[in-house]
Amino acid sequence: MTIRVLIADDHDLIRTGLRMILDAQPDIEVVAEAVNGREAVEIARRTRPDVCLFDIRMPELDGLEATRLLAGPEVADPLAVVVVTTFDLDEYVHEALRGGARGFLLKDAGPELLVQAIHAAAQGDALISPSITARLLETFAGAPAAGEPAQPIDPLTAREEEVLSTVARGRTNAEIADELHISMSTVKTHLASLMSKLGARNRVEIAIWAYETGRMG
Repeated sequence: MTIRVLIADDHDLIRTGLRMILDAQPDIEVVAEAVNGREAVEIARRTRPDVCLFDIRMPELDGLEATRLLAGPEVADPLAVVVVTTFDLDEYVHEALRGGARGFLLKDAGPELLVQAIHAAAQGDALISPSITARLLETFAGAPAAGEPAQPIDPLTAREEEVLSTVARGRTNAEIADELHISMSTVKTHLASLMSKLGARNRVEIAIWAYETGRMG
């Protein structure tokens, strides 16, 4: 199955470079490009790509707002968005994840990590640059949230707490299965239970909940 990707970046050279990397993959096809956030949202809504790859700083509408419009909590049928940027700022990371992004990469992350992020987003996983994941743990663990984090509908089981911890450390489903010595289907069952109990729509929201409740401290 081919993963259809939309690239949005206001720099021609960056878009060309990203396209070359992705089009070289046997199962990824760049189906559209956009030069600003407003155009990206319009194209994404019309063509429904499997993954949207967004820069943050773009004219007319930045990548964070474009992400929120396509993947935010109020979107009934959200698209998968991966944010790729040169700006390694904590507020950008948090806002992107709050806006529904399934990945956050720095442009110097390298082709391999970029391809992994595209595959992860298409499969419903999330991938964040390792350097950013490590800093998120320090920045958000135990930090006061804007509002009181929602409490789980039912208490988490010991296994769910373990899965929660691995998700917050940026692990994919396959890595969680390997680390906890459980099957992929069991991982998915635990993730579904966590999303139900926490009122989270995806694994990124699960990770944010872990940070904001101090579980990663």
